[in-house]
Amino acid sequence: MNIQPNNPLHGVTLEMMIHALVDHYGWGELGIHVKIRCFNQDPSVKSSLKFLRKTPWARDKVEALYLEMLREKEDEKKPRWPYA
Repeated sequence: MNIQPNNPLHGVTLEMMIHALVDHYGWGELGIHVKIRCFNQDPSVKSSLKFLRKTPWARDKVEALYLEMLREKEDEKKPRWPYA
């Protein structure tokens, strides 16, 4: 088994990413960040998965947004100076 401790995408499926992004941003804001029809017109996880699996550039954008969301969540956990 290939262990990738520094890869935040390791073990995360595309479906898990979409669910996390929708929970965090909602379909409307997700469609603003990644301008693809399956996020903006009659959005669903099923249609999104079908499109993203066939379209590498769109999947790259979703993965980048997912990583940005993870960084935002990490930053929220960090204490703010001078209260640290």
